[in-house]
Amino acid sequence: MAHIEILLPKMGESVAEATIIKWLKNEGEAVKADEPIVEIATDKVDSEVPAPQDGILLKRLVNDGDVVKVGQPIAHIGTSADTQATAPAAPATAATNGAPKAAAPPVVAAVVSTGGAVSRTGPSGKFYSPLVRNIAQSEGVSLAELEVLNGTGEGGRVTKKDLLDYLPTRGAAPVAAPAVQPATAPVAQPATSGQKPDAKPEPQAPKVTPMAGDELIEMDRMRKLIADHMVMSKRTSPHVTSFVEADVTNLVLWRDKVKGAFEKREGEKLTFTPIFIMALVQAIKEMPMINVQVDGHTIIKKKDINIGMAAALPSGNLIVPVI
Repeated sequence: MAHIEILLPKMGESVAEATIIKWLKNEGEAVKADEPIVEIATDKVDSEVPAPQDGILLKRLVNDGDVVKVGQPIAHIGTSADTQATAPAAPATAATNGAPKAAAPPVVAAVVSTGGAVSRTGPSGKFYSPLVRNIAQSEGVSLAELEVLNGTGEGGRVTKKDLLDYLPTRGAAPVAAPAVQPATAPVAQPATSGQKPDAKPEPQAPKVTPMAGDELIEMDRMRKLIADHMVMSKRTSPHVTSFVEADVTNLVLWRDKVKGAFEKREGEKLTFTPIFIMALVQAIKEMPMINVQVDGHTIIKKKDINIGMAAALPSGNLIVPVI
């Protein structure tokens, strides 16, 4: 009778935790080796965790929407020896767990389907999980608001429940604020505008009102992440387009000469993309000020070179793996 503990796998050097999106198997259900049992999401990629071998899913240790650290146990699987012992109890387990699972998804679905633009840590040093940041982004909760929340998690950490409990009470606060602000804002602004040029509020996108006959299509999670990250990149990395004509005749001739042998050796066609990436890396090494990021009025000169290469998925969506 062997029990196998399934741990959240490591999905990259900078990935420390993941959000449980959806369990694909119920407790008491049979699983096959390498069969996906749960969907997870990180800041960088969505993935599935497979069963390590055939057996029965005995226990799910985390729920949909939970944030789990890399290496943390998420489930127990029993081998075929456990199957006979646990199979009769499976229907009862599924029945008792049915009600809570039915209630949770509506909240989770709204939470994990957007990319967060809220910082992982606030000025006070508080850490905010991807789930909390996603909720804050979708509900328009600012980092300043998160900072003043009294978290009930470990070390005062703000949990999903803390934020969801705060949202209903938050609706009443903005009503009182506008009444006070018009009286003080005109007086205070002339005096402080010269002292704090950084305090300029970010422009808000105008409210879009659909016209009669327009079709509203809800974005899936990937599209929301792409949209959020594109806007965020505009704020942090100045976008400049420049055109320079280059003679790549020798490059084309070289590729034509070696592409047959390359495909035979590697099993892949030699395209121009990796050649362009190599040229880009060499150019960045010669001109390191290309590889910078803007943080307020500070320029961050990057030590590492990270290249994003767009790749199309079979579904038609576009992702950008980072090399």
